[in-house]
Amino acid sequence: MAGLELLSDQGYRLDGRKATELRKLQARMGVFTQADGSAYLEQGNTKALAVVYGPHEMRGSRSRTLHDRAVINCQYSMATFSTAERKRRPHGDRKSTEMSLHLKQTFEAAVMTQLYPRSQIDIYVKVRVGLTLHLVRGIIAEIDFFVIVHKHVSIVFQQILQSDGGNYSVCVNAATLAVIDAGIPMRDYVCACTVGFVDETPLADLCYAEENGGVSSLALALLPRGGQIALLQMDARLHQDHLETLIEAAMTACKGVSKVLDEVVRQHLQEASVLTGE
Repeated sequence: MAGLELLSDQGYRLDGRKATELRKLQARMGVFTQADGSAYLEQGNTKALAVVYGPHEMRGSRSRTLHDRAVINCQYSMATFSTAERKRRPHGDRKSTEMSLHLKQTFEAAVMTQLYPRSQIDIYVKVRVGLTLHLVRGIIAEIDFFVIVHKHVSIVFQQILQSDGGNYSVCVNAATLAVIDAGIPMRDYVCACTVGFVDETPLADLCYAEENGGVSSLALALLPRGGQIALLQMDARLHQDHLETLIEAAMTACKGVSKVLDEVVRQHLQEASVLTGE
């Protein structure tokens, strides 16, 4: 990425956005009827499907049971060939394990787990890029195939494409809608965004080229109403003089994301009320 101009003299980025402008975000809830909750979300060219099961009784080792709250189990995976880096295992590698842990920590801060003692909530998120999905209520249809499996249930789709960045943020935003679709109480929406610093200017919602262009960046998950930070992640060095500015930019971006998610939820409720005749 050497020599790539991430921010022009006129203040425009590689994809034509201004510094604080978010990528186009659109989403759909209730796309998978076999799950307790589900959502499909596009943020730029990065796209994620989130599926939630639970709360249900603990599975596996009973030693993991918490008597005062629910256990949140998160599993992240990226579709094979959805990035330029080919992987033999689409999930289970170090990056996927680390992402799963970050998602677990994020939703432990947002979900009201104390309402479901001795139980378990499963959140599965699959990321891929460049798909054009025709989403109909309860049906996910596409020409190609890509697999997500839970027990005896599978959804199938697949494509060989490249990631467009912000995977953690897209996962959080998609999973938030899926948890809401499952009817699981949360303290607030939990919204995430990745921000970076170029030429003394904070950039909101980084794309793949910006993330890999030597930009100092951080990812932040926020409960916007109370301003509570659920998770702050930095994978590279960042000068302390820039930290406060980047956090403020990330919080502002997360609040922008929360407005879009709120519109999606309200639209979903309106559609559901029409279908039920309420």
